[in-house]
Amino acid sequence: MNLVKSSYKKEDVTILLKDITGMVLPQPTQERERLIQSGVHYCEMLPIEYKSSAKYMEAYQEALKHYAKPTAEAIAVLAGKVAAKYGDQVVLVSLARAGIPIGILLKRFLQTAFHIQAPHYAISIIRGRGIDDNAMHYILERHCAEHLLFVDGWIGKGAILGELKKCLAAYKGVSAELAAAADPAYITELCGTHQDILIPSSCLNCTVSGLISRTFLRSDIIGAQDFHGAVYYGELADADLSYAFIDAIAAQFPTKEESNDKEANSKESNVPTDKGIDEVQRIAAQFDIEDINFIKPGIGETTRVLLRRVPWKVLIQQESKSDEALKHIYRLAEEKGVPVAYYPLQHYKACGIIKKIADV
Repeated sequence: MNLVKSSYKKEDVTILLKDITGMVLPQPTQERERLIQSGVHYCEMLPIEYKSSAKYMEAYQEALKHYAKPTAEAIAVLAGKVAAKYGDQVVLVSLARAGIPIGILLKRFLQTAFHIQAPHYAISIIRGRGIDDNAMHYILERHCAEHLLFVDGWIGKGAILGELKKCLAAYKGVSAELAAAADPAYITELCGTHQDILIPSSCLNCTVSGLISRTFLRSDIIGAQDFHGAVYYGELADADLSYAFIDAIAAQFPTKEESNDKEANSKESNVPTDKGIDEVQRIAAQFDIEDINFIKPGIGETTRVLLRRVPWKVLIQQESKSDEALKHIYRLAEEKGVPVAYYPLQHYKACGIIKKIADV
């Protein structure tokens, strides 16, 4: 099986995805949304990937300038927790694709600060379809089950963590714990922060993710023995910011001692008394939304709604309306004509809501 190409170095990550470049015709956002809401699973299609507008790229670069340091600090805190809990035997398994750049950065900090040489893989997990069992078997043939640690960029409302727990029940010894840079949903302690911080890689698609697509699973292209698939967008190489992003974050890494101090002093005030999913359910009730999958909370998920779904509305936390982290969201909403409303969010700074098919 041919593994998908990427712009990542082999020493940074082994991507266990089948190369399906040229096998799938990408579809426009409106058409994909219509099909998704008529029952076609999102993993059976791919969106058109495009270069962002010059104005939007300005917003991304500004986001990177302001939020490289908080992201670096979150990854350093996460690395300290990983080192303490898993030690030098840890095997990082990033969830493609948003988890890959975070996994690479986590691997780097573990190496430089803790002298831990962690193998790093990337595999696919798809909500409603499960984890890539062939990729899991590949990894487990090479490493002990107890050493595996799954990594993602951020946690929105916890849907993928729920999928992970369900899938891994079949794998004895494999922990369903999920390490993430940010967890505003308050689902895991294995995170860098519970704040809804802007992780700049959430602002872009393949051009910050090694030039690979989101993962794909359809039986006419992915056989029973295949890994889940992905496309390589070599034609966007001149717009590739994958290592520019990684290097910008790594340049802001604190020392191990500074990271330890930050973790020790990270007692948060105004901690919500509930979980992110509770807030999502309140939003669903208030806006008469039957399917909570239409609600995408957090800066990262809101960004993805604006980039590749058909948004109905964006909610912004009232106290955060002038936050630098939201500039790119305002920019995307303006470009796409999506209304922005201020709302008393507790866990999140932003929340994207997808349009119902009847309104598309």
